[in-house]
Amino acid sequence: MRVLITGADGFVGKNLQLRLRERTDVEVVTFTRAESVDYLPKALEGVDVVFHLAGVNRPKDPQEFVAGNAELSQVLSDAVRNSGRRIRVILTSSTQACMDNPYGLSKRQAEQALQALAGENGGSIHVFRLPNVFGKWCKPNYNSAVATFCHNIARGIPIQINAPDAAVTLVYIDDVLDRFIDLMDGAAAASDAEGFETVAPQYMLTVGELVRQITAFRESRDGLVIDRVGTGFVRALYSTYVSYLPVERFAYEVPQYADPRGVFVEMLRTPDCGQFSFFTAHPGITRGGHYHHTKTEKFLVIKGQARFRFRQMHTGQTHELETTGTKPEIVETIPGWTHDITNTGSDEMVVMLWANEVFARAKPDTYACPV
Repeated sequence: MRVLITGADGFVGKNLQLRLRERTDVEVVTFTRAESVDYLPKALEGVDVVFHLAGVNRPKDPQEFVAGNAELSQVLSDAVRNSGRRIRVILTSSTQACMDNPYGLSKRQAEQALQALAGENGGSIHVFRLPNVFGKWCKPNYNSAVATFCHNIARGIPIQINAPDAAVTLVYIDDVLDRFIDLMDGAAAASDAEGFETVAPQYMLTVGELVRQITAFRESRDGLVIDRVGTGFVRALYSTYVSYLPVERFAYEVPQYADPRGVFVEMLRTPDCGQFSFFTAHPGITRGGHYHHTKTEKFLVIKGQARFRFRQMHTGQTHELETTGTKPEIVETIPGWTHDITNTGSDEMVVMLWANEVFARAKPDTYACPV
């Protein structure tokens, strides 16, 4: 399959290029500002699908709206028509295309130029009136609030919020590209009542809520508490925020507590799923010697050799087991059983630890008691 991407060096175009390069059955042809409009018909040769992403949104001269949106789309439309080939065209327009300002008018004219192709040569036209798209590689301090906030907050640069209660509608770049690629592969249209293609999910929130969430990402390094970043909008926004970190902030230090037994290092805390850490122990050192009423833990010996001992606080029943770093094996602590762990090897022992709750100094649920 041969695919043409106009505006290939823009935010959406760069992400789309990367996605398509992951496939062996797609050949990508690009059209950017560096090429003359006269090159567009030649770029279309042998093409099966066109992603028309090129456009102008913040020109110095409003006349550039016409040239970069309406006229360029007309040139593409004429080239597709003259090719006589069955070509699928996917156009990114804007929700502002319904407005009567210079930008909105030019985007609407771009839509009309390509919609006129519908049914010709057996091809199909898919027009997306996209809301604010966010994700990696969007230019900050330009026309994306998400990109600007992520870039500046990640660097400690002050941001200005004029209307914190203003509503914004967002779509994530990966969701947009998923739909684009589905259409490229022949999926049926999924249009709204006005005939425009749709992308789901869409996220609606206020500017203030957006800034608070991004700020919480930055602060998570200090408190070690990571938000629920595994699904939905927070997952997408967190990924976007991290993509704007400068290289000098790719790494950060976490607390380390050292004593004659070894070290204890906290890595990550969660709002409601506990925390992760690791500790070391020198040969012959025993750690633990306590029990919990409710707290539970999972231990994984990464390096070395360990002996775990348990004693039931009511019945006195005991249990003992050994594990090593060469055999990945989780050992759980059980409420009501006092327990300890001893390095029985000749080298330093390294153990990863997960606890089901974040340690609370005021109520630690940890009671010293030798096994």
